[in-house]
Amino acid sequence: MAVKEILLLGNPKLYEVCKPILKEELNEVKNIVEYLHDTLIDFRNKYNADRAIAAPQIGYMKRLVYMNFDKPIIFINPVLDILSAEMFELWDDCMSFPDILVKVKRHKRCHISFKDLDWNNQSLQLENDLSELLQHEVDHLNGILAVSRAIDGKSFALRSQKEFLK
Repeated sequence: MAVKEILLLGNPKLYEVCKPILKEELNEVKNIVEYLHDTLIDFRNKYNADRAIAAPQIGYMKRLVYMNFDKPIIFINPVLDILSAEMFELWDDCMSFPDILVKVKRHKRCHISFKDLDWNNQSLQLENDLSELLQHEVDHLNGILAVSRAIDGKSFALRSQKEFLK
């Protein structure tokens, strides 16, 4: 397994805006996807959590997201281009601060456009938890962390205290 170190809260690289991937970088991207896969599976085994990882979380500062729960989906240069007006609140978690939960508001539905590993255009309509998940990951590509989206000063909790959260 090629597990990479996950950048943690406080690392300034997490606040950088990622650059788009160019078609001629696809061979490099395929290697990075392997790292993202192995790192996600390792994290899942340790914390029994997480379904996706953004490339900047392992220090690769390009617009790439890897998602895997039923099957892997690779999002190259993803764009959230339609966001519903309807919002919902949730306790968000993040691999970059694995012991902290943050209460945020996210759009209930969204549309995402992206390239796949064959450089084909793809798009998906997402709702509820998948909508939230991709909003979270695209935020990473834009240098935005869930802690920056906290609803208020009481919107933070330790994962170990989850039983007390509403």
